[in-house]
Amino acid sequence: MDDPITAAVKADKQAGVPAPGLEETKAIAEEGFIFGLPIVMNYAVMNEYAVDAKGSQFKAPFNQLDNTHRVATYEDTAVVTPNSDTPYSVVWLDLRAEPMVISVPAVPLDRYYSVQLIDGNTYNYGYMGSRATGPEAGDYLVVGPDAKVDKPAGIKEVFTSTTPFSLALFRTQLFQPDDMPNVEKVQAGYKVQPLSSFLKQAAPPAAPKIDFLPATTDGIKQNFFEYLDAALQFVPESAEDKPIREKLATIGIGPGKKFELKDLSLEHKAAVMLGMKAGDEKVDKFLASGIKKVNGWSIGSFFGNREFFKSDWLMRAAAAKGGIYGNDAAEAVYPITRVDADGETLDGNKHQYTITFPAGQLPPVNSFWSVTMYDGKSQLLIKNPINRYLINAPMLPSMKKNEDGSLTLYIQKESPGEGKESNWLPAPDGPIYLVMRLYWPKTETPSILPAGEGTWQPPAVVRVN
Repeated sequence: MDDPITAAVKADKQAGVPAPGLEETKAIAEEGFIFGLPIVMNYAVMNEYAVDAKGSQFKAPFNQLDNTHRVATYEDTAVVTPNSDTPYSVVWLDLRAEPMVISVPAVPLDRYYSVQLIDGNTYNYGYMGSRATGPEAGDYLVVGPDAKVDKPAGIKEVFTSTTPFSLALFRTQLFQPDDMPNVEKVQAGYKVQPLSSFLKQAAPPAAPKIDFLPATTDGIKQNFFEYLDAALQFVPESAEDKPIREKLATIGIGPGKKFELKDLSLEHKAAVMLGMKAGDEKVDKFLASGIKKVNGWSIGSFFGNREFFKSDWLMRAAAAKGGIYGNDAAEAVYPITRVDADGETLDGNKHQYTITFPAGQLPPVNSFWSVTMYDGKSQLLIKNPINRYLINAPMLPSMKKNEDGSLTLYIQKESPGEGKESNWLPAPDGPIYLVMRLYWPKTETPSILPAGEGTWQPPAVVRVN
């Protein structure tokens, strides 16, 4: 008599589902989860921002720029660890019919701005902005994976996406709340248009309409492999991902599949779920230990382009889970922590904390820095009585320094008192997740670069009570 595993495999074969054995299925699902996590997360955000016009997170249809005239708050839930330093402008590019031109205005050098280009593989494949291209105005061309385009006159640079759908994220520095009208003036100078429009030529035929499988960030865990199956249609195969895609096809996922994932037996479906769980645990383990620990902060550099990742799917998955759409280290470095100086989990329900920057040892940047508070469970911003989600460099004039010139931040759920409230970063009533951001980090000493090995180190979070 067959044991239950052999019986399950035979039953699948008799039903015409040529799935591999249960152990192999689990192993493929584990590897597939790690490979596919960034692709799925990105697909869900694309659906929420550009496809589902009735959804609460919708920004604008493809190829239409949406300028947000505010910074992120606790109500923004599509992207984990949202940046609340810089109002965003967002455009999802559909590069199938023709390339798109992104135009930026002249922006004073003292106001940081950047345009980050991210494709469906979550590769950062190009930058415009204060660091990358300078303060001058310019026109830049973004092309899809199969485009054969010579650089037109007037175009400063051409950027190539590995996928037909791509995200362009514009960050524009806000100095303080009453500075918003000046940010809006910069945003008004951002422009996105098809190449034919830029060249004043007739437009090519429109690309066919796609009925995207609906997806939400909230639905990723329950529908992971269904989302991956849908998303892979829009991520062209590459030499480095061909082997894992061939494996995924054998369990009913992706363009090359011979059957649907839903056709698997209950036993095989259970093996897929177990594989996904194992993959998720590997990603968490990498996030916890795969980067340098400095005074309790984890500092790494795991965002970049295709050449940067070199098919390291685990690093790419950890980057996405830690905070999808993070910048290259040259653009920004993100120390993160969930623990205090003694390695104990940060918890706003149990303790109060401080972070003290010694005199003359604020984060070394060409632009600005911030410390942002997130809920430790959801990695989202938290509702609080003073609507403060971060403390950053532009706030320094209104903050109080200690007698020795050092600067102390108070990390707690209740106000530390009127005299200290200018330095208060409100904490959640539970686990805390802190993210420091150093925009355009300095390369000369002291520097946080190379990430995790630099001469400047973030100060530890110290428990007060």
